[in-house]
Amino acid sequence: MSDVILRARQNVAPNKLWKILMSNLRPQPLAGVRVIESSMLGPAGITTHLADLGAEVIKVEPPAGDYIRQMTWPIVEGVSLMHLHLNRGKKSLVLDLKNAGAVGVYKELVKTADCVVEAMRPGSLAKRGLGYDDLKSLNRKIVFCNLSGYGMTGPYQKLPAHGIAFDTWAGVVNPAYDDEGFCYIPEHASIGIHAGPIFGAFGILAAIIRARETGEGSFLELGQGDAAAYMDWYRSESHLAYRRPEDVVTGNAADDFERRAVGTKGMKEGVRYQMYDAKDGAVLIMCSERVFWKNFCEAVDRLDLFERWPGSKFADHARNNRELQAILREIFKTKTCNQWLDLGNEKNFPMAPVNTPENIIDDPQFKARFPLYPHAEHGADMLPFPVRFRDEALVPPSKAPEVGEQSTQVLRDLLGYDDARIEGLKEEGVFG
Repeated sequence: MSDVILRARQNVAPNKLWKILMSNLRPQPLAGVRVIESSMLGPAGITTHLADLGAEVIKVEPPAGDYIRQMTWPIVEGVSLMHLHLNRGKKSLVLDLKNAGAVGVYKELVKTADCVVEAMRPGSLAKRGLGYDDLKSLNRKIVFCNLSGYGMTGPYQKLPAHGIAFDTWAGVVNPAYDDEGFCYIPEHASIGIHAGPIFGAFGILAAIIRARETGEGSFLELGQGDAAAYMDWYRSESHLAYRRPEDVVTGNAADDFERRAVGTKGMKEGVRYQMYDAKDGAVLIMCSERVFWKNFCEAVDRLDLFERWPGSKFADHARNNRELQAILREIFKTKTCNQWLDLGNEKNFPMAPVNTPENIIDDPQFKARFPLYPHAEHGADMLPFPVRFRDEALVPPSKAPEVGEQSTQVLRDLLGYDDARIEGLKEEGVFG
């Protein structure tokens, strides 16, 4: 309990400390769930969410380790931020799966587990005799999940890929061109590399619940490209809808049923739903409902704007009304971002700040919702798992492990190996 107290003091305001102490009289949400993970690079995120919720995740690594520790930037004291975040809360066990003895140890671990995650090219474990068909004979309830780039079917299934590929494949990121006409990757929010692990974790938990009820495990698989495409379903499904006849699929009433450009591309001409410059930055107003638009006009003492342009009851952006847009542009320059947010909160109309990945950490809402895991404890300052449990708190995960850091501990605690047996395995080359 002393360790919990220490972590709580570092991450939570003193007046909330008692809540954490009380919450830790109860087990963590996924306490008792054990996952054996074989992963390389970003797909390891599939079990990060499970570890954050209290599952025991044992990352089985080759002797050289997962080279995620050296991939991309920033590098924090010799270790990548990607590793520090994606592998936090996990235990690292080194096994050289080219060695028959190591394969035997892996199988013994599977007998104790709920799930095996193969977060790499499909079939990697099967080549070592550790595929689903091999493992279900050892543990009938085992859930086996493969997370790969493009999934286990289709012409791209064996195509090597990194995270941005899933977003370009899904149509999420468009090419940009510099002044010399060279094509380049523009700044963008990564989707597939994050959505894949989220959907995968969701599927794993569903499968574990069923396995515990029925005694039968299952094999599930997911492509990160699939996840990126699914996250962008609104745009792709809108295009599908527009392929149907115009008398069947139209725009909305506020646009006189004219088909507007799909998704956020159709927001450019908006006026009541648009970004504007404030005194010290930019804000987003979202008064597409008539009631909110009226509240805004009253709040800025310009009810004349509402009387002149009341708009439709719902979904009205006052599209292409340049006269109104010019008026609003001058109005928004009169207050700071915080003043606009305060006014929206007070008078009940939707406003939002326009933050960046760099300055969002200074936003008061962000600070209230994301008490960062500190670099002193975790190697880097990191965001916690975003789901909250009322009147309890998740125990902060441990720092991402070094290669094989818990090898001896795992074999002792889970499989009951003594020092002599562990030493014998070393001599056999099980650990490489």
